[in-house]
Amino acid sequence: QVQLVESGGGLVQAGGSLRLSCAASGRTFNLYAMGWFRQAPGKEREFVAGITWSGGNTYYPDSVKGRFAISRDNAKNTVYLQMSSLKPEDTAVYYCARSRIPYGTVGDSTIHFDSWGQGTQVTVSS
Repeated sequence: QVQLVESGGGLVQAGGSLRLSCAASGRTFNLYAMGWFRQAPGKEREFVAGITWSGGNTYYPDSVKGRFAISRDNAKNTVYLQMSSLKPEDTAVYYCARSRIPYGTVGDSTIHFDSWGQGTQVTVSS
């Protein structure tokens, strides 16, 4: 079972930036698509970014498109989420996740992912 560990969360003012990192254990990181999700209190977990196993394609919902950027470094077993122009509504716990099957496409729902990190809190103040 892969272990995923997020880091980089914190408190930032509206309009600011943060970069989240997710380090994965094991030797098969490069075979799987990866995603970032977030969950605010009382809300469902929502997809915010995804990247294919090769890093060649990325996916975002309209709510973060143009402000968030996902990337990966397969040599370091790490996926990143660069967040800019942050808004108070971006406040949530952010989770990274690994897709269920190797070489698969990126899904925008939690059902497409079966390994999750513990989450990192991002708070954006107005």
